[in-house]
Amino acid sequence: MRRLFVTRPGDEGLPGPQRRLAMLVMVLGTLMSVLDNGIVNIALPTLAQELTVSESRVVWVTNVYQLVCAALLLGFAALSRLIGRRRLYLGGLTLFVLASLCCALSRSFEWLVASRMLQGIGAAAMLSIGPSMYRLIFPSRLLGSAIGMGALVVAFGIAFGPSLGGIILHFASWPWLFAINLPLGLLALILGIRALPSETVESRGFDWLGALLSASMLSGFVFSLDHIGHGARGTSAWLPLLLSVLCLVLFVWRQRRANAPLVPLPMFRATRFSIAAMISLMAFVAQGITFVGLPFMFQTVMGATPLEAALLFTPWPLALMLIGPLSGRLADRFNPTLISSLGLAIFLLGMLSLVTLTAESGAVSIAWRAALCGVGYGLFQAPNNREMIGSVALTYSANASGVLASVRTFGQALGTASVGLMLALSWGSLSYALWLGCTSVVVALALSVWRIPLARAKA
Repeated sequence: MRRLFVTRPGDEGLPGPQRRLAMLVMVLGTLMSVLDNGIVNIALPTLAQELTVSESRVVWVTNVYQLVCAALLLGFAALSRLIGRRRLYLGGLTLFVLASLCCALSRSFEWLVASRMLQGIGAAAMLSIGPSMYRLIFPSRLLGSAIGMGALVVAFGIAFGPSLGGIILHFASWPWLFAINLPLGLLALILGIRALPSETVESRGFDWLGALLSASMLSGFVFSLDHIGHGARGTSAWLPLLLSVLCLVLFVWRQRRANAPLVPLPMFRATRFSIAAMISLMAFVAQGITFVGLPFMFQTVMGATPLEAALLFTPWPLALMLIGPLSGRLADRFNPTLISSLGLAIFLLGMLSLVTLTAESGAVSIAWRAALCGVGYGLFQAPNNREMIGSVALTYSANASGVLASVRTFGQALGTASVGLMLALSWGSLSYALWLGCTSVVVALALSVWRIPLARAKA
């Protein structure tokens, strides 16, 4: 860790002391934006009771955040080239802090959902340019380690969110889930104004039509899934889905003709990149299903308190934190697709073991299953990210980071929406949601095994 802040002659980026402060800003911003979603997941049953809404409806407190964030990531990544990454990051951080205050002051379901939407916009601004900000802060000799540290922060936030949420709910009321962002966000904003580097911005235009189409195709799909889950039929159920498909077709058409496309399509000609993106999507769908479905199972089926439910999650993040750094080092020495496939296989075993849980399952029985999922996901994530970023030309690396963030966030949103659909269909459907997660991991594993020879051939 210390070597990240040592300045050598000829180093680009920031000098060591300023680099330390800038790194702290990035860690705080990324941690808040990622952690915030997991914190809320564990509180969904509590929110449903206190705001007097159904379980299938309260899922939108989580889903609207994920959906807005996923829809705007590509647009914000492109916008940063016009206004500068420093301005975009600080603007997103400011909006996120203000929206957190609005969430904490919310007294109705509708107001909370609207505030979460604003939070999602701020989070998208920060997450869209996170990996590329490290290129401004650190010299090229330390870039890999810095990006790896950022990925570890994302994994930490995703994994420890439920545990932290349960602890907060045990000692305080649900508005404190959001109020905790205020001191951290203000500290990050003060340090960011002082430490984040400026840059020369480009003068080329922004693809507003492409940004609108990308947001529409993502949101239309999830809205359709939610409407079907609530019993909608006919036009109201399928029109958003048809519009989403139409926007996808128009988006691809637009990207082929735009002077400054949001997503350079030649990037997807790299087979390894495209496969890694699809695998990441399927894995995050499974994780989204699990992280939203299990709190309901622990609290409504097993009768656990929010704190007890959070503690039942703890083996997952602990295993991930232990295995994650090791998997990154293994990916540098061996074929990363092989390590990633092994991780997915273990993750699948963990998911299958979760399906067998019953209302009488004890803490130890739950703990080893959660730990198995954490080990598998920890082995999978870093090698797959390395394969995704490293399989495209250097000129596309920033765009690949944007796609990675979009795939991660949209996968989680899709998983959350799937749980909402299952809850709306019947009470006994939580196990079906977990089976759907298992199916998603099976698809990811099959793709990962198929690509192993491709990566070996390029080695």
